[in-house]
Amino acid sequence: MKKNFIHTYVSIDCVVFGFDDEHLNILLVRRNDEKVNDLKLPGSLIYDREDVDDAAHRVLFELTGIKQMPLRQFRCFASPDRAKPDDIRWMDTEYQPNIDRLITVAYLVLCKIDRKLNNISKYKQTAWCPVNKIPQLPFDHNEIVKVSLEEIRRWIEHDSAIVFELLPTKFTISQLHRLYEAIYNKKIDIRNFHKKVLAMPHVVALEEKQKNVSHRAARLYKFDRKTYNKFRTNL
Repeated sequence: MKKNFIHTYVSIDCVVFGFDDEHLNILLVRRNDEKVNDLKLPGSLIYDREDVDDAAHRVLFELTGIKQMPLRQFRCFASPDRAKPDDIRWMDTEYQPNIDRLITVAYLVLCKIDRKLNNISKYKQTAWCPVNKIPQLPFDHNEIVKVSLEEIRRWIEHDSAIVFELLPTKFTISQLHRLYEAIYNKKIDIRNFHKKVLAMPHVVALEEKQKNVSHRAARLYKFDRKTYNKFRTNL
């Protein structure tokens, strides 16, 4: 029986999360298309003889100017119905080759949102967009975002230290509380949360308080990686 092989290409997409003290955000880029003026996840086809991890690092460097940014591969998206007519037309214009099917390897990145980003990619417009206000994205990018959030929650259950990658070096318990609420998309009782955080040996209180705030200055804390690793080792 004759096999129906098709022109299949592999791409990578990066879901870059950042926390702005109130909202959990995702970094999006605007497609360079006069007819399709919409936002999408940053990504690229992989180059000839390029490893997928290297392709992800390349995209992140072009988008942020940061080399060797920590990233995590979390899912492959390969539905034959991923691309809609506008997406197919855009791919034909952007990449030229006859792409019958596009398989995407998705990566998750946690970035401190106050970190200076130096965009040197072909996508000249980038924007942080709150997760709860994500517009309709091309391909199955909305599904990729949804799955990436589920993935973060699973990781937190296994290794809670990852949440501190989104916080500034010095943070308040209220900031940590708001971040958890944003990740889980639900209200969390602040009193119980405060008690749990204070019982964590790796969340260290500093002899410092917030500065230049309109409300009562809160105490600052820091995440102690050595204490956290020691505690995990002793479990």
